[in-house]
Amino acid sequence: MNIFVTGGAGYIGSAAAVALLEAGHAVTVYDSLVTGYRAAVPEGARFIQADLGDAVLLGQALASESYDAVIHFAAFIEAGESMKDPGKFFKNNLAYSLELIEAASRAGVGRFVLSSTAAVYASSDAPLTEESPLDPANAYGFTKLAIEQALEWYRRAHGLHYAALRYFNACGALPGRGEAHRPESHLIPLVLMTALGQREKVYVYGTDYPTPDGTCIRDYVHIADLVSAHLLALEALGEGDRLLYNLGNGSGYSVREVVETACRVTGVSIPVKEAPRRPGDAARLVASSDRIRRELGWKPRFPELDGIVASAWEWHRLHPNGYG
Repeated sequence: MNIFVTGGAGYIGSAAAVALLEAGHAVTVYDSLVTGYRAAVPEGARFIQADLGDAVLLGQALASESYDAVIHFAAFIEAGESMKDPGKFFKNNLAYSLELIEAASRAGVGRFVLSSTAAVYASSDAPLTEESPLDPANAYGFTKLAIEQALEWYRRAHGLHYAALRYFNACGALPGRGEAHRPESHLIPLVLMTALGQREKVYVYGTDYPTPDGTCIRDYVHIADLVSAHLLALEALGEGDRLLYNLGNGSGYSVREVVETACRVTGVSIPVKEAPRRPGDAARLVASSDRIRRELGWKPRFPELDGIVASAWEWHRLHPNGYG
């Protein structure tokens, strides 16, 4: 297939682009490099540096070749920032994504795979299924849910086949590919940067949540397992109109457990400072991924936190300055 990958210079998008090329697909990466890195775009992929907000260039890019599918990774992802500046997220994640769907529809692209999020759900003490109540705690989650719903209307109106994959904390690293956000706000890389001496301490935001140790609990999914799910969903869309899947390991880990695991993996005592809760943080988000396991045969290769953190540690040790 010929695949158009938005955000393909980013953490997950570039790893997906590599996997698509290795599977024999042709890949065009469309990325503004606002948060991505040119060095992350794999050899063999066609690269277009442009913004999703440039409707003319986007339309020209999608019309320049006959594409079989769009895989959409280009979004701002920081939940806390979305509560401080919701307009930024409404513009990029919502308005520009709608323009992408419309442009893809005009170009006759038949399949669309969306990188979505667990942030669409309400916090729950039980593992979240695809039927669990939807109630985003932040503007970021709202934008992703709105795009999922828009895709459903394009399916009904134009027959667009789509998959929405709801992530539960992408993490870990592959050889030569790891997290290097600007600025970094994800827990595992922040903890490991502290272990490397690049930060003074790790902040734990909120210690009064209704959880065993008072800190937020999250499900963590290795980047390799996320990428494999995208390829499975892409292939399965040839058989169905729409797919909706959670991607998680089904095991929740608290912030304190992540820090303790990192101390064990790195052999470094990592200093921690407690801080007040942040707006938009849910207490507990853990996935049930039974549906994608059952329907597509997906199975995480990295189900344990120690293995996830160890792979990320290897990346950060060898790439202390990220991609440059």
